[in-house]
Amino acid sequence: MAKPALGRGLGALLGGNSPLTSIATTAPIPSPAPILEPPLDTRERVQRVPLDRIRASALQPRKEFAPEALQELADSIREQGIVQPLIVRERGGFFELIAGERRWRAAQLLNLAEVPVIAREADDRSVLELALIENLQRENLNALEEALGYSQLAGQFQLTQEEIARKVGKSRAAVANATRLLKLPETVQHFIRAGKISVGHAKVILGLADEKSQKLAAERIVKEGLNVRQTEGLVEKLQTRVQKISLDNPKFTAIVPVDSNVARLEDKLRERFGTKVHLKYAQGKGAVEITFFSDDELQRVLEILNITAD
Repeated sequence: MAKPALGRGLGALLGGNSPLTSIATTAPIPSPAPILEPPLDTRERVQRVPLDRIRASALQPRKEFAPEALQELADSIREQGIVQPLIVRERGGFFELIAGERRWRAAQLLNLAEVPVIAREADDRSVLELALIENLQRENLNALEEALGYSQLAGQFQLTQEEIARKVGKSRAAVANATRLLKLPETVQHFIRAGKISVGHAKVILGLADEKSQKLAAERIVKEGLNVRQTEGLVEKLQTRVQKISLDNPKFTAIVPVDSNVARLEDKLRERFGTKVHLKYAQGKGAVEITFFSDDELQRVLEILNITAD
């Protein structure tokens, strides 16, 4: 199956043609009746602006830029120049970045006086969508930056996960699973940002119900260099210990799955339905609880189950 195209509707913001082709064209093709084209809107033209008039955007989902990668880009720009103009919007006498922050930062390393830009009109939502799309296309975002971008689209602009998925070319389940990472404690999130634990590790850790156990699991993974399969065994032991504490102390009411296979299956169900799923299982008996948060989500779950309301 072909991968869905990223950035539906992006052409309306970036324009249909490559920015550079508007100023560097090949020899014209002879025509029996030349047609005079109207001049391009100045916003469609590549213009050069002073570097110190450009500002970063608070809506940029990417927060971390590797110094080594920026230096490599700066070296390339020193040799080849900035091939692809930055996309900006005017804000209070300055230009705010929409796309191209890596190029802007690399230009700062080179102390360039000016850079090529294309100025666009765009509202905050369009800026965030484009920044997400640009970074996802280049695989520049870490898992938490991606999750925060989705969360911002949902919280600030009231988009559903289904709408977000369509805009960034991801599945509904991928968006839902990404945002689940934000439920982890800050300590665990720090390990993810630093690359000390993977998203695979994080998904297993989410099988633990309490924050203390999640932190403990993450610290053990980093200290002992556990792989994902070993982490599943660790989580199963922690779950068993928590259940024993619950049985010994009736005031402790944590309810967690005991079997790592149950936790793994529960995670697969969440991915399939793209929403919260709780699997209760004991000796061949149990229940599957699927949570939905709107009529649209209920309809989507029914469609996945091939059930009609008629």
